Amino acid sequence: MKIDSGTTAWMLTAAALVLLMTPGLAFFYGGMTRAKSVLNMMMMSWVSIIVATIAWVLYGHSLAFDEAGSGVVNKIVGGLDNLGLAGLADTATKDDGTGMPSLVFSMFQMTFAIITVALISGGLADRVKFGAWVVFATVWVSIVYFPVAHWVWGGGWLSNLGIEDFAGGTVVHINAGAAALAVVLVIGKRVGWGREPMRPHNLPLVLLGAGLLWFGWFGFNAGSELAVDGTTGLAFINTQIATAAAAGAWIVAEKLRDGHSTSLGIASGAVAGLVAITPACGFVDPWAAFVIGAIAGAVCAYAVGLKHRLGYDDSLDVVGVHLVGGVIGAVALGFVAAYPFADGQAKGILLGGPISQLGVQVLGPVAVGLYSFVVSWILAKVIDRTMGFRVTQEQEVAGVDVTTHAETGYDLGTIHSSGVASPNGAATAPVSKKVDA
Repeated sequence: MKIDSGTTAWMLTAAALVLLMTPGLAFFYGGMTRAKSVLNMMMMSWVSIIVATIAWVLYGHSLAFDEAGSGVVNKIVGGLDNLGLAGLADTATKDDGTGMPSLVFSMFQMTFAIITVALISGGLADRVKFGAWVVFATVWVSIVYFPVAHWVWGGGWLSNLGIEDFAGGTVVHINAGAAALAVVLVIGKRVGWGREPMRPHNLPLVLLGAGLLWFGWFGFNAGSELAVDGTTGLAFINTQIATAAAAGAWIVAEKLRDGHSTSLGIASGAVAGLVAITPACGFVDPWAAFVIGAIAGAVCAYAVGLKHRLGYDDSLDVVGVHLVGGVIGAVALGFVAAYPFADGQAKGILLGGPISQLGVQVLGPVAVGLYSFVVSWILAKVIDRTMGFRVTQEQEVAGVDVTTHAETGYDLGTIHSSGVASPNGAATAPVSKKVDA
């Protein structure tokens, strides 16, 4: 098939937008941590780019999207024909009629693997060994993310059952949220958690990160149509509607609960809306996107408090936002889906569809959540028993930026509070003007 230049140009752009989301996530997560661990938090996102890229090229694409073979094995994981992206490095287009080069599709999907790994790190802030995180990320993306992507998008068993997940509510957010919860339960709470304030150290960074995520998410959602058509436009505007509705609902919930609305709340609400609309953006009408976003914003605003009631230290609310938000969006499709992705798939029950579709939309999150949780818990336990997952208490109290990376996020040693730094680092007195009496 001849390459469609318009579709290809859009998908190249969409892939770049999704890749930008991971540095955006680094800002978002980095600002939410304490100052002594901001660099470590951001490094965990950045190294996810490296780890997931290498794994994707070597075998990830093949395990997720190679449909070679048959039988039970192919329902669980893809084949091995595309190891090292073999067979994709030419001008051949995908055989789905999009007119897109296969390598462009692969690059787009690679960026999803990258950010899914990075999302998990938010639950582990302040207290894990960097090397242990790299090992966990490498193994996790290989044995959890790639098979799950195949189940839902690569012709696996959930795909055959008719699950609808337009851009990754189940594959990305529920998957990452369940994994974060499992690892948190293995590594335990931060020193002083529940006794000391652990407030975000830089809210402007949080807002910058949320803005970059919002911007990149248009590529994440609209790009998942893999074409330029009416559904692309629907996914695009639904992304905006749900995000705004969720951010608004979150700060209203804060106002009712706490008496004030916060910048952290509006940023977190926006991300909750982005998460919830992700599986639904190309399947629902704009009014439904508004409803999904508003529900997600309000519910997630309360869900982030569950960690204090249940006693697990999810540092940056990966569970409360991504796991809960992803479930809301995935299950909502069983009620309000209006545009079936392929012939034969049912609409939501509120629009005349059968209850079986709701059943599949519930089964998918449960199956993926349980698989991710169990495998992640075992993997984290093995790492903890062998190389150790946590830094020492002394290193944690001192700050993982200095003890792990020998760096600090803010080098203020050359700045004097009452002076201006000179070229050689010494403080000089501020210049003053004499004022006549």
